[in-house]
Amino acid sequence: MEFNSFSKKQLKALSWWCKSSPDKSRDAVICDGAVRSGKTLCMSISFIFWSFYSFCDRDFAICGKTVRGVRRNVITPLLSTLRELGFGVREKLSANMMEISYGSIKNRFYLFGGRDESSAALIQGITLAGVLFDEVALMPRSFVEQALARCSVNGSKFWFNCNPEHPEHWFYREWILKRREKNALYIHFLMEDNPSLSPEMLSRYKSLYSGAFYQRFVEGKWTAAHGAVYPFMSEDMFPPVPECDFEDFAVSCDYGTVNPASFGLWGLYGGVWYRIDEYYFSSRDEGCQRTDEEHYTALEELCGDRKVSAVTVDPSAASFIEVIRRHGKFNVVPAKNNVLDGIRETAAALKERKIVICSVCRDSMREFGLYRWSENSISDAPIKENDHAMDDIRYFVTTLSGSAADDCFAVAAER
Repeated sequence: MEFNSFSKKQLKALSWWCKSSPDKSRDAVICDGAVRSGKTLCMSISFIFWSFYSFCDRDFAICGKTVRGVRRNVITPLLSTLRELGFGVREKLSANMMEISYGSIKNRFYLFGGRDESSAALIQGITLAGVLFDEVALMPRSFVEQALARCSVNGSKFWFNCNPEHPEHWFYREWILKRREKNALYIHFLMEDNPSLSPEMLSRYKSLYSGAFYQRFVEGKWTAAHGAVYPFMSEDMFPPVPECDFEDFAVSCDYGTVNPASFGLWGLYGGVWYRIDEYYFSSRDEGCQRTDEEHYTALEELCGDRKVSAVTVDPSAASFIEVIRRHGKFNVVPAKNNVLDGIRETAAALKERKIVICSVCRDSMREFGLYRWSENSISDAPIKENDHAMDDIRYFVTTLSGSAADDCFAVAAER
């Protein structure tokens, strides 16, 4: 990997622990701010260099929301750099561990995923000389505090990086606002602090976000979400269905009995998924409820004679998923249901025109105008009203559209 130059903030993240640095006595470093600002790579290189400068034959931890995410975001770019610099690396994939050496010095680095509260048990028992948290704001407090408690070696330090979240987030309240009493160095990054980003790429990234996500991921602010969830969805964002031969079809479903059911039919053309038709049934408006079989009949009518590659369904709708599987006509995939990540991915897909909502989808258009963030929540959450088409669109983006880079799905059909 070639490095042309570093910004002042990147250099500070790289060298804050050095003998000549005025910050060398700090116990921790916190790097937060905009996406694509170069903080992750600088921190990970600095973490490895510091470990070899300070210790030999010690254990360290590199943590992310998932081990797979750590490998993709941190380890893969890091290892190519280390090998070019003369470090020896031996990976033990089954143990989620790497042995890294330079000359006569060797240290061990364990990878951990802090997905939920149960993850704290994974890191118990180990003694660490330091820990790096990649995207710490996505990890539960219990996991982070358990990892910190394992750093009992004299001279151990903590390394945190993240993009901003809600201002009531525990990490913002406990670490960023209390950084002085925690003896932590705080470095706030903007996109402009990454000299490798061209003006064209800066402009592109800034165009991807709006509202609270723009304030967080471009301006680097810890800000509360408010107002419309998708404020950029004006009338010109809903074109007619294109007259073309679609290359593939898929369906996304938000299932409801008392609440409305919303199904969207999607067609792929030229790398863009178009929502070309939908089924929306509200039992309150219609004065009656439909059974799973009646909703399945509506699903078949929506698809017609098209060859549909997959149907993704609200994962809590176990009975409806089973009905689809029992009929054996469609490959059914339970949807990924992280609301905030899904909204963020959906907003980016809409703005980049990776997905397009066609004007025939009147209930989707109506909900885009009504879908709002809750003003009373201490964390990000949309109001649970006018959200059924919004949910099925989110399921499509996170599960079937190919926008989620971290995952894949597999399907099987009865022969």
